[in-house]
Amino acid sequence: MDGRLEGKVAIVTGAAQGIGRAIAGGLAAEGARVVVADLQGAEEAASAYEGGLGLTVDVADEADVRRLVDETVRVLGGVDVLVNNAGLYATLSMRPFTEIPLEEWRRVMDVNVASMFLTCRAVVPVMRSRGGGKIVNISSGTPFRGVPFLLHYVTSKGAIVAFTRALAKELGADAILVNCVAPGFTMSDGVLGQPEVIERLQAVSVAARTIQRDQLPEDVVGAVVFLCSGEAGFITGQTMVIDGGQFFH
Repeated sequence: MDGRLEGKVAIVTGAAQGIGRAIAGGLAAEGARVVVADLQGAEEAASAYEGGLGLTVDVADEADVRRLVDETVRVLGGVDVLVNNAGLYATLSMRPFTEIPLEEWRRVMDVNVASMFLTCRAVVPVMRSRGGGKIVNISSGTPFRGVPFLLHYVTSKGAIVAFTRALAKELGADAILVNCVAPGFTMSDGVLGQPEVIERLQAVSVAARTIQRDQLPEDVVGAVVFLCSGEAGFITGQTMVIDGGQFFH
């Protein structure tokens, strides 16, 4: 029996580890040929998937993004699915907004928001030529809760929700559906390397959830696969919050 994404080509940014890697595995399990785009470890991660392609990419660099899409089309023939997962979080320190350097603010906006503008702008002509496509942007539950001391990160993730809605309106006539998934505090590879963040957010996040356990990268996969599949053919501009019932949106 064919998977829900049999024959589709899917680019997943930030897919060498964490949530992105789990998503890439979920798409591959449904038959997609997956392109792993990341700064490090892309080729190794892609080797786990049949027909996978790994490309070293800085998603905030326009030339790199163009190369990503061109190489995907050259090797795999097109792009049907784009999952914008890459983002800065694990390297950020929690601090009052008055102590955030402007350079750090700009880098977060470049990687978390501008990168999605670049990837979407690059893939949309390819999707149009194929009669449509699916774009899923990974946001966060933080803008809905107003988490303090990470103002640049929270602002960037809120911008992704607005970006998704506006782009969905622009691309609906092209049968390109644009949706967003907003995970809660997830025990991903990046988080596991941040004892300070775990100490401040893990217990309070679990206590606030209806389903009181740690959230894992695998908890996000089902929603993303659904939105990338034909089953979500009449859904666009929406944000699915995946946080175990911490925030009802």
